[in-house]
Amino acid sequence: MSTSPSWGGPAWEKRVRSSARVRRASGKSVLVTGAAGFVGMHVAAALKRRGDGVLGLDNYNAYYDPDLKRARQALLDRAGVFIVEGDINDAALLRKLFDVVPISHVMHLAAQAGVRHALTDPGSYIHSNVAGLVAVLEAAKAADPQPAVVWASSSSVYGLNSKVPFSEADRTDRPASLYAATKKAGEEIAHVYNNIYGLSITGLRFFTVYGPWGRPDMAYFFFTRDILRGKPVSIFEGPDHATVARDFTYIDDIVRGCVAAVDHAGKSTGSGGKKHGQAPFRIYNLGNTSPVSVSDLVSILEQLLKVKAVKKFVKMPRNGDVQFTHANIKLAEKELGYHPTTSLHSGLKKFVRWYLDYYSTSLSKQASEEDRSISS
Repeated sequence: MSTSPSWGGPAWEKRVRSSARVRRASGKSVLVTGAAGFVGMHVAAALKRRGDGVLGLDNYNAYYDPDLKRARQALLDRAGVFIVEGDINDAALLRKLFDVVPISHVMHLAAQAGVRHALTDPGSYIHSNVAGLVAVLEAAKAADPQPAVVWASSSSVYGLNSKVPFSEADRTDRPASLYAATKKAGEEIAHVYNNIYGLSITGLRFFTVYGPWGRPDMAYFFFTRDILRGKPVSIFEGPDHATVARDFTYIDDIVRGCVAAVDHAGKSTGSGGKKHGQAPFRIYNLGNTSPVSVSDLVSILEQLLKVKAVKKFVKMPRNGDVQFTHANIKLAEKELGYHPTTSLHSGLKKFVRWYLDYYSTSLSKQASEEDRSISS
């Protein structure tokens, strides 16, 4: 027995058109996949603020707290961004979106994130990061005119490289995790669609993005939670107690890089599934270029939270995490005008302020709902 899709109809189409309507001269109409995600919400909001038409797509999966994704959705809804609920692998839905509105750019941020989750659910990475990317590129290829595509790769593609800082010209054929392997596969697949079908494609290798509305599976987020609860925080060490460090990049800096990539994307050259000229294919690092040790991260959080952490130093497990990341951003500086400006201390201060406000509000709301249910 077939079931009708949860999308479609005149009222739904009206919302799609309204959300994607461009409100500035030379504005763009952008489909943001993963719009209820951390980076997706911030990028969608930034594009909308400047007058671009923005349409979101998200499946609200339960990899981490869906309530946080729904709260992000509510924020975008108030800003006038409609998030269509659906899967990027739904070819019929993607076709419909491209039929209803003239999408000029796709900001493809939907993905199965995280390194460690692949140890328990490897199929989700193939479904989202490989098959999902192909589905988006197929829809973009078939659209007329074809949109330009900007998508999130990852710094994890540098894998086991030891030469730092990581440059776009460095080898990326030694992934340390399945997540990294699917992002590397995505870069190769994107190259094929650029080469055969003339799609303009820009890949962005993000370096450890953090900030307000972030992902609860990231270290800075759960360190904050555990420090406040008095629970031990595990600080990874490399061989012989070597430092583990990350090129932490604040969300606002990443957003500026994403928006610049949209503005510099260049046009796709295909139509009817056929290429009619060379289209741009580019990959950029978006990092902060200032790696900070995980120990220093914890020290900053202790200062901001005014709580002493219960530290537990442990050997880094063989789960796909790498010891060190450091971005060379010269290419993004030159071609996108990308200039990160936020220090880790400054960025974490904004995150902690948001965290305390968001979770105190959530707890108050939960308590009042429980009171109402008891009284009734």
